[in-house]
Amino acid sequence: MSWPVPQLRPSPNQDERSSPAAIDCLILHYTGMTDAAAALARLTDPAAKVSAHYLIDEAGALVSLVPEARRAWHAGLSHWAGRSQLNDCSIGIELVNPGHEWGYRPFTEAQYLTLERLCPPLLRRWRIPPERVLAHSDVAPARKQDPGELFDWPRLAAAGIGLWPADGAGRPRPVTELQAALAELGYGVPGHGALDEATRLVLRAFQRRYRPERVDGVADAGTLARLDGLSTRWRQAGQTALAPAADRGDI
Repeated sequence: MSWPVPQLRPSPNQDERSSPAAIDCLILHYTGMTDAAAALARLTDPAAKVSAHYLIDEAGALVSLVPEARRAWHAGLSHWAGRSQLNDCSIGIELVNPGHEWGYRPFTEAQYLTLERLCPPLLRRWRIPPERVLAHSDVAPARKQDPGELFDWPRLAAAGIGLWPADGAGRPRPVTELQAALAELGYGVPGHGALDEATRLVLRAFQRRYRPERVDGVADAGTLARLDGLSTRWRQAGQTALAPAADRGDI
């Protein structure tokens, strides 16, 4: 598929990465604002201190805000696979959508088509493996819900963008094992064995991504089956460890 030609709208909200070689994940967001104009205004407002590398509007138009080699400020307080503050090692893509606050709705066919053109060469260029294609809610489950349960992750996985698991055994397990399985995937989850609110928030993030028909923080049989299937895929993909880095804002 041909490369979508981006409109250039440089954002002042960017800085140098510690090393461009550190880039190893892609984080997808929704804008969570009333419309594309409001989102673009915020992403280019120096007072907002937020940005992303790309913005895709509902007509599929692509806007380039920050060069990929530089650090955009999109992930905010975030954690994945032992690493906090993920702006330094990630590329951020914002999808125009009102989000849960302003009238959440399905993403458009045009947005998916642009993603399917933009992401594969981007992933190859930075050698980002499928298991490092993440939702904002994955890396900030206590704060964020985006891109949310209406986002078609299976479609992207079929296009080589991220992973989608077949169901596994779905066996019941103690909370400590549940927490360990989520932590193995990369989620920042407690390991104390109590099904507390922090653990439920991570479960909701997992469900929002991998079992969107039920987002309630309950580890039912369907959620556990998807967790077992993903754990198998994740180990096969060979996830690597991350190291700490500095960070800034998010949207």
